[in-house]
Amino acid sequence: MVSKPLPGAQPRVRFDLPSDSSDASAASHEAAENETPTPTGMFRHPIYFGFMGTVGVGIALFLSYILANTESLLLWIVTALFIALGLDPVVRWLERRKVPRPVGIIVVLGALLGLVAIFFATLIPTIVEQTTQLVNKAPGWINDFLNSDFFQQLDVQYHVLDTINAQVAKFFQNAQAVGGIFGGVVGVGTTIANALFGTLIVLVLSLYFLASLPGIKKWGYRLAPRSRRARVEELSEEITRGVGNYVIGQVCVAALNATFAFIVMTILNVPFSILLAFVVALLAFIPLVGGMIAAVVVIAVSLTGGWQTALIYAICYIAYLQFEAYFVSPRVMQKAVAVPGAVAVISVIAGGSLLGVLGALIAIPTAAAVMLLMREVFIARQDKN
Repeated sequence: MVSKPLPGAQPRVRFDLPSDSSDASAASHEAAENETPTPTGMFRHPIYFGFMGTVGVGIALFLSYILANTESLLLWIVTALFIALGLDPVVRWLERRKVPRPVGIIVVLGALLGLVAIFFATLIPTIVEQTTQLVNKAPGWINDFLNSDFFQQLDVQYHVLDTINAQVAKFFQNAQAVGGIFGGVVGVGTTIANALFGTLIVLVLSLYFLASLPGIKKWGYRLAPRSRRARVEELSEEITRGVGNYVIGQVCVAALNATFAFIVMTILNVPFSILLAFVVALLAFIPLVGGMIAAVVVIAVSLTGGWQTALIYAICYIAYLQFEAYFVSPRVMQKAVAVPGAVAVISVIAGGSLLGVLGALIAIPTAAAVMLLMREVFIARQDKN
C-alpha cells in the first residue's frame, strides 16, 4: 500500500460547472438593458394625477370666491387689528403703572370713543348749520340771478326759461329717471348704513383683539417649531412693537399738525376752523401726501377771505410741513419703524392702489416688517453661508 504520493504526481484539476449566481446576474443585466423605464410618482397613475390637479384648481377657485365675497370683512379685520396694535402700547404703559389690563383697555377705549364723539359733535352741527344757511339763501341767489340783466338778455335771445321748464317736465314724466333718483337716494342711504355698521364692527373687533392680544400671540407662537419658537417670538414682538409705536407716533404728528393749522386759521379768521382742523388731522394720517392734500383743502376755503389770507396760510403751513418733516417726525418716530424714503413711497402707492386709504395707512408698517424679516432671517442666513 503506497503511503506517499508518487513522485511527480499532481492533483487533478476539477472543472466544475459555473455557478447559478453568474447566470442570474447576467440575465438580470440583460433584462435591465431590455426593460423600458416606468414612470414614477403621480405620473405612474395619470387618473390620480388628473383628479388631484382638478381638486387643487377647485380649492383655488373656492378660496378666490371666498376672498372676493368677504372683502369688506377682511378689511374690517385688518383695520381692527391695526387699531388694536396701535392701542396696545398705551395699555402696556398703563400696566407698567400697576393698572390692570381690563381697566387699561376700558380707559383707552373710553378716551378713543370720547374723541370720536367730540369729532361728530363738532362735525354734525356744522354740517346742519351750513346746510340750513345754504337752503335759506339759495332761493334768494336764484331770484337775483333770474332778475339780473345778464340772464334777461340771455333768455330773450335763447329762451332759456322755456327750455329749462320743458326739460324739467320731460324729466319728471320719465319713470326711469325718477326711479334713478329714488335708487340713488336709496344707494346713498345704504352706503351710510353700511359705513355705520362697519364702524361698529371695527370697534367691537378692536375691543376683542385688544383684550385677547397676549393670548393670540401665545397661540400663534405655538404654531412655530419648539426649537425656533423663541426666535419667532422675538421677531414678532419687535414687529408688533414697531407697528404700535408707529400708530402712536402718527397720532402725535397728526395732533400737532391740526393744532398748528387751527391756530393759524384762528388768527387769519378762516371760516370753519374747527371743522378744517379735524380734516387736517384725518388727512395727516395718510403718509407723504396727506399734508399737501390738507393744505390744498384749507387754502381753497381760505380764498373766501381773500387771496392775501390764502397766501399767508399757504406760506405758514408749508413752512410747518418742512419743519415737521425734518424735526418733528424723526424725533416722534425714532422708536417706531425706519423705512427708506424710496421704499416708503413705493409701499404707500402700492398699498393705496390695493386697499385705498387703509392700504396707504398700513403700507409703511408692513414694509418695515418685511424689511425686518429679510434682515434678521434671509440676510443673516446668507451671511452664514
